[in-house]
Amino acid sequence: MSGTSLPSLQGTEHKADLSARPEEVHGAAARLCARWKERFVDFQPVDEQGRALRVRNRPYASSADLSTEPEDPLRQAVSDLARSGESLLFDTLLRGDDVQTEAFRSYLRSALLRDGLRVRFDSDLHLPWSMLCISGDSPEPAAGLDTVFSRFLGYRHQIEHTGAAYAWLGPRRAPLLQPVVSLNHDPRVGRATRADDVAKALAADAKCTIRTTYDELVRDFGDADFDEQLTYFWCHGEFLSNEPEPPVLVIRLEDGVSFDGHSVRELRAAHRHSSFRPLVLLNACHAGIIRANADPSFLGRMLIDHGAEGVLGPQIAMPQAFAAEYALEFVTRYLRGGVTAGSITNDLARHFATRYRNPLGFAYGLHSGMDARLVRAREGTT
Repeated sequence: MSGTSLPSLQGTEHKADLSARPEEVHGAAARLCARWKERFVDFQPVDEQGRALRVRNRPYASSADLSTEPEDPLRQAVSDLARSGESLLFDTLLRGDDVQTEAFRSYLRSALLRDGLRVRFDSDLHLPWSMLCISGDSPEPAAGLDTVFSRFLGYRHQIEHTGAAYAWLGPRRAPLLQPVVSLNHDPRVGRATRADDVAKALAADAKCTIRTTYDELVRDFGDADFDEQLTYFWCHGEFLSNEPEPPVLVIRLEDGVSFDGHSVRELRAAHRHSSFRPLVLLNACHAGIIRANADPSFLGRMLIDHGAEGVLGPQIAMPQAFAAEYALEFVTRYLRGGVTAGSITNDLARHFATRYRNPLGFAYGLHSGMDARLVRAREGTT
C-alpha cells in the first residue's frame, strides 16, 4: 500500500505477504453478503411469543426511510454487520502474527480511521470494500447507531475497486449542453417504487434513449459510434450455470433474453478505442453479489475493459424500494455536472445513514470510476 496518508518507511515499503487463501477470503465475503440479507434485508419483527408481525413484513426492505423504526433492533442488526465486516478485513484477509503483517495491519488501520480519504483497492480479488469496517482499539459495546454507521469504510471514504490499469479513455470530452444518457430497463420491475421518477430525471435535461429489449441493446452496443455519458440499467439479474467455468452473471430486459459480459466483448471488441466511455449504473438484482465460485464483476469488468469509465452497482441483493431511491439521488446529482461519482457515492452512503438511518448505501460499490464526472456547458457558450 502507498499514499500520502501513510508514513514513509526508510529503506522499504508498506508490504506484507498474506497467509489467507483466496477461496477462504471469497467464502468470508459471501458469508458477509448473506448476513446482510438474513440480518437486515429479510429482518422480520416478532411479537412477544416470537410470531412474525405480518402487518410489518420485512420493514427494512420495504422503505428507504427507517427513521421511525425502533432503535434497538436496528442498532443490533447494523452492529452485527459491522462486526462481520471488520472481521473479514482484519481477522481473515489481514490475519497473521509475523512482524510485516502486524505492521501492515497497524498502518492500514491508522490510515482508515481518518475521514475523507480516496481509497483504491487494486486487486483481482474482489471484495465488498465499502461494506468492510474499522473501529478503534476498544469499540463501545453499546455504541449509538451513528457511531456504528461511522465504522463502515463506505461511510468514511471514497472507494473504488480496480482489477487492472484503467482502460484507455482518450482526451476528456468537451462540455455538453445536453448529456447523452440511456434507460435500459424492464418496465415491470419496481412498479411500486420511484422507478418512474428515475426515468423522468434521466430525461429531464438530457438526450435519453430508452431500451427494453436485447435486440435494442445489441443494436446500440455494436455501433462503433455508440457514445453515452451515463448508462443506467434497471432490470433483473441472476447467475447462470456455466460448467466447468464459474457461473455467469446475466441481466435481462423486458423480453427476457440474457445479456452478459460475453455480449459486451462480442459487440465492442472491434471498437476498443471508440468514443464509448460512459459511467454505468448497473442497478440490477444480484449485479454485485460476492460468491466464492463466481466473478460477480465480470459484466462490469467487460464494460470497463471496453471503455466504460466505471461501473456502480449493488453488492448484495438490493431491495427494489431502496434501489430506486438510491438511483434517483445518484442520477439527479450526477447529471447536474461537476461532481465525481466517488464523491456522490460517499455522500449518498452518509445521506441515507444519517437522514434515514439506512445502511444500504454502503452496499453500493464502484468498479473504477471514482473520478468520473459530467462536465456541462453553460447556456450561450460553445
